[in-house]
Amino acid sequence: MPTSSFQLKDRFRGYFPVIIDVETAGFNANTDAILEIAAITLKIKDNAFVMDECFHEHVVPFEGANIEKAAIEFNGIDPFCALRGAKAEDMVFKELCKFIRKAQKKSDCQRSVIVAHNATFDQGFVNAAIERHNIKRSPFHPFVSFDTTSLAAMSVGQTVLVKACQAAGISFDQNEAHSALYDTQKTAELFCYMINRYQSLGGWP
Repeated sequence: MPTSSFQLKDRFRGYFPVIIDVETAGFNANTDAILEIAAITLKIKDNAFVMDECFHEHVVPFEGANIEKAAIEFNGIDPFCALRGAKAEDMVFKELCKFIRKAQKKSDCQRSVIVAHNATFDQGFVNAAIERHNIKRSPFHPFVSFDTTSLAAMSVGQTVLVKACQAAGISFDQNEAHSALYDTQKTAELFCYMINRYQSLGGWP
């Protein structure tokens, strides 16, 4: 690693990367329910990116939300199980935006950017929920995102999250997959690995 230090705000022209994963009841961001969301922020330690704070909540489907049977069979989530401890969607996203704005301000960044595996999917659901509940002052850039699928294809020659993690030497338990928290943690580890490795090989900065 280079010996010169830098701040997170200097790495992505003032953007604050936030790793996010959503588990949903379908593929349509405007009609299908969000069931779970996790977000992890990053910080600089010893001149390298590492995970910092975590936000994680189970979500009650919004009123009138569509729930695709195939989707919940795939992710194994029972949307109406009381043991999930789920919160109303508007409350979850207001708390998420507050959490991100606080972390963004602490890093002296100007705007947050969603980092996700197949980022268009997660960004679409986050944007739809924020619009649905008329949440003002969204911390997220409305269309810029960092897609770890593309970065992994370039860095380790893989596009599937589990295979990309394995190629990077990151442990991955398939039994834990499709949990928003676990997938976010592994995506964050992969993102940090790729950014830090690029730097160690003489890349920016």
